[in-house]
Amino acid sequence: MTTTVQAGTQAPAAGRRVTPTGRLILPADADRADWLAARRSGIGSSDVPAILGLVEKKPPIKVYFDKIGHNVDDAGEAAFWGTVHEEPVARHWAMRNRSVIRRVGLVSHIDHPHWMTTLDRRVTECPLSEDTRIPCALEVKTRSAFKNAQWHAGAPDDVTAQVLWQIAVNGYDHMHYAVLIGGNEYHQGVIRADQYTDVIADITTAMDKFWAEHVKAQVPPEPTGDGEAVAQMFRRLHPTRSGAVDIDRHPDALDALLDYNRHQRAESEAKKAKAAAKARMIAALGDAQEARIGGERAYALEPTSAAPKVDLELLAERWPDAYEACVKANPTERIAISKAFRGGI
Repeated sequence: MTTTVQAGTQAPAAGRRVTPTGRLILPADADRADWLAARRSGIGSSDVPAILGLVEKKPPIKVYFDKIGHNVDDAGEAAFWGTVHEEPVARHWAMRNRSVIRRVGLVSHIDHPHWMTTLDRRVTECPLSEDTRIPCALEVKTRSAFKNAQWHAGAPDDVTAQVLWQIAVNGYDHMHYAVLIGGNEYHQGVIRADQYTDVIADITTAMDKFWAEHVKAQVPPEPTGDGEAVAQMFRRLHPTRSGAVDIDRHPDALDALLDYNRHQRAESEAKKAKAAAKARMIAALGDAQEARIGGERAYALEPTSAAPKVDLELLAERWPDAYEACVKANPTERIAISKAFRGGI
């Protein structure tokens, strides 16, 4: 086989079939604003693990609001560096496997237009076959070193779900993946459709249901997943607030109020109990640094390197220009429950 060939040849025209079952919607060099708008007309591969509840920081409700036109997802630093490293990781995979790859763009299924995906790279000469050109693609990932253990047995569940969706959209029988972990550890592998036949069927059924019952019907799913991630999403949706809403006939909100009260009490009691236990442990040490059980170290009182404390009042008084340049407002909110409802409803 020949070595890597990147996108540089004539790009296929929009509307043309570019994979066994996929039609090109937008080319790889399309404007990002156009790409963001186009992907709202369907479910993309990065939406799939979120809808399935496999991404804690991106619950299904965030996908819903994105699809109906609200900008609620801040991609952040990790996504930026993932984009930066995509090209070198893809090139490394192609050279290592003596294969040919190229960028494609946004693709949708010819029979199910809301099935969409942006392939990182289409593989035009698959390394698994020397005799025939089996169509397949490459998924590229960049992950933190803290995620290393997730890749020991192959691709983790969220990546597997994403790749299986790409397989379903494009009609492939397999896809490759390459991941760079912590900037210096590389892994690659293959995900085969015939090993996940039932899973693919479940995924497509779940995506069709989400699209029909939520996006098309304009009915948001329940706000599950990471609570702070959901709260941040609503901050972006409603940067300013006023007025009041009557929740007497909103059973979910009433249940949530009861749950919040219960967990807040438990949290307060747990913090007090933990502080009391800590005090007793320190008292038991006397003037010693560590405690032992049966000759083995059980616990110790060790110094920590906490972040330095800044006297903002002194900074503002003596160096106002520095204060103005360095100190930024960090607005947030808290739930303030009226005294009459703190014990229940």
